Amino acid sequence: MGSTDTPAIPAQQGAARHLAGLVRFNAARADAAESLLLGCCASPRWAERVSAHRPYPTLDALLAAADEASYDLSRAELDEALAAECAAAPHPDAPAAALTALRAAHAAYESRFGRAFVICLDDVRPDERLDHALARIRSRLGNEPEEERVVAADELRRLTRARLTFGIVAL
Repeated sequence: MGSTDTPAIPAQQGAARHLAGLVRFNAARADAAESLLLGCCASPRWAERVSAHRPYPTLDALLAAADEASYDLSRAELDEALAAECAAAPHPDAPAAALTALRAAHAAYESRFGRAFVICLDDVRPDERLDHALARIRSRLGNEPEEERVVAADELRRLTRARLTFGIVAL
């Protein structure tokens, strides 16, 4: 059996999808690239900056540039990006009591900080996400506003990376 007959392992297939999507992203018109980027993070300045530095040789290079651009957002730009976020819908099969507790926690968070609770749950097993989100929102309600802005910015950066990775694969 030759090397062309050997099936690709899943990691290779994922890398090939990232590369193909990255090639299309690099070749896209600036407005199309910025539109994709705004779907990942609702900061026009961030999207313009990440788009302007194309082409990216690898997905890791794109993600590093996205991180750098997110760290450079002004307070107003960060607030604008955070304001565009909405609370993620919990799993539809979640127990009613848990959904009620989560809705109450989200309302308390929005009342205290004036924006939706932002959290990236990519590294949490699906069956643990509701409990994890509820625990984190309750914990973060005790943060001072500036401390919470820093935590929320980091969560937004992590969400943006995940969205960007998925968006590149989907191209």
